[in-house]
Amino acid sequence: MSTATTVFIVDDDPSVLRALARLLRTEGLEVQCFGSSQAFLDQHDPEIPGCVVLDVAMPGLDGLDLQQTLAGQGAVRPIVFLSGQGDIPISVRAMKAGAIDFLTKPVNGKDLVAAIHRAADIDRRRRQEQAELQRIMQRVATLTPREREVLQHVVAGQLNKQIAADLGTVEKTIKVHRSRVMGKMGTRSIVELVRMTQRAGMSIESSRASTPAP
Repeated sequence: MSTATTVFIVDDDPSVLRALARLLRTEGLEVQCFGSSQAFLDQHDPEIPGCVVLDVAMPGLDGLDLQQTLAGQGAVRPIVFLSGQGDIPISVRAMKAGAIDFLTKPVNGKDLVAAIHRAADIDRRRRQEQAELQRIMQRVATLTPREREVLQHVVAGQLNKQIAADLGTVEKTIKVHRSRVMGKMGTRSIVELVRMTQRAGMSIESSRASTPAP
């Protein structure tokens, strides 16, 4: 996956597109320009790192519509809005929906570049977190059903003998499973193992087997 940041500018005014593209390229940023929300959606690749500089008022799908469409597609793309009117209710709605900033045209170049850098940092962190989650899930997928059971008991803080009693086996077998779990998950630390399972959304509650009455 590319690590370069691309700024996607979406505005129906060609003169604005040219001016913003020129400004951002002088800052060393990669830029792609689109004259409408639909043109952007038709070519959008969510795997490309970057953010969107988005005009609010456009024919067809406006900026807020595009923001909603991207969210519905699961594309958490940071957005910096531009508005020619500075409408407070619109800006509030955009920010509540996750916009990074809402700037009024004619936009101050320094303010725009600063907002873009914030958006790019947010996008970078999100992608790093997603990549880490995928690595964890890939490791979890290598565990056998029994190893996953042992994992849940281990991160719940149980000792080997307690796990063995719960799973109806011997402590020596649990030690073997535990060692394999730690190896497959790529860690020697229980603290790190707990953190990984929490990132993966796995329950760390021990599923204790019920013991029949004598």
